[in-house]
Parts: sequence; C-alpha cells; structure tokens
Amino acid sequence: MNKLSALDWVALVLVIVGGLNWGLVGFFKFDLVATIFGDMSMLSRIVYDLVGLSGLYLLFVVGKLSKK
Repeated sequence: MNKLSALDWVALVLVIVGGLNWGLVGFFKFDLVATIFGDMSMLSRIVYDLVGLSGLYLLFVVGKLSKK
C-alpha cells in the first residue's frame, strides 16, 4: 500500500481548502480567502497560487494515490 508523503498531504489539504472556498463562492458569494487575507492581497494571491499548484501536482500523482 502506498503511503502519502508530506507533500501529498499538503497538496491534498490545499486542494480541499480551495474546493471549500469555491463552494462558498458559488453558493453564498463569499470568498473566505479574500476575507481572511484581503481582496487580492499578496497573501491571498500566494494562497490561490499554492492551491492551483497543488491541483496540478495532484493531477499528475493521482495514479500513485489510487493504486492499492
């Protein structure tokens, strides 16, 4: 059985956070990241960038995560 590395866990958590944030935007027009870090501030952009990079990372390692 494949164990998740620390990078896998970080990427997974960030993608979940991103998914929850998009759910809030879609259902309630509420952007949690922008509320916490400011509307398109440097910190919110970093969070959005990390979520996007995590999504790309998971896209390429999904085969590894789904085995066994």
